[in-house]
Amino acid sequence: MTLLSRLLRPLAILPLCAVLAAAPAQARDLKLEDFFEGKTYAYGSFAAITGLRRSFRVDLTGKVRGPELTLREDFIYDDGERDTKTWIFTRTGPGTYTGTREDVLGQTTVRVSGNTARFSYRVDLDPSGKSNVVRFFDKLVLEDDGTLRNTALVTKFALPVARVRVNFARTRAGAEAIRP
Repeated sequence: MTLLSRLLRPLAILPLCAVLAAAPAQARDLKLEDFFEGKTYAYGSFAAITGLRRSFRVDLTGKVRGPELTLREDFIYDDGERDTKTWIFTRTGPGTYTGTREDVLGQTTVRVSGNTARFSYRVDLDPSGKSNVVRFFDKLVLEDDGTLRNTALVTKFALPVARVRVNFARTRAGAEAIRP
C-alpha cells in the first residue's frame, strides 16, 4: 500500500458517513392510545369551497382503559364558539381500531400503517334540522419531531367541499408553533 493510498483510504468512507448523517430519523409507529393518552393540544383550520374559513384550538384529554381510548375534544373557535366532541376508539387488532363519536353516523375503521393512520366517516352537520351529511377522509401522520399532522378531505355526494388541517402536539406551545 502506497503512502498516497493510505492517506486517501479514510476519505473513501466520508461519502457513506455523509449519507448516514443526512438520513432523516424514522418516525416511530403511530399508536393512537400512546399519542393521545393524557393532555394533547392542537390548532386547526377549516376551509370550504363556499369561502367559509374557520380557525380553532382544540384541548384534548385522552383516557386509556384496556383496548379503549376515550378522547374528549374541547374546541374553541376564533369567533368564540365552543364545542365538545368525544371519540371512543377501540383497538381491534394490530394497527386497527373502530371509532365512534356522537355526531358520526355509524362507526369508522381506523387503519394504521407505520406512522400513518387513515379513516373515513360520515357526519350529519345539521342533525336537528334538514339532513346535511358529509364524509370526512382523515389522514394522520406522526412526524419525526413527535407531532401529529391531520389532513381531512370533506365530500358531499363524492364531490370535495372542504379541507381541514389540524396539527397536534403534547404541549400548547408546541401546538402553537405548528399552527396551520
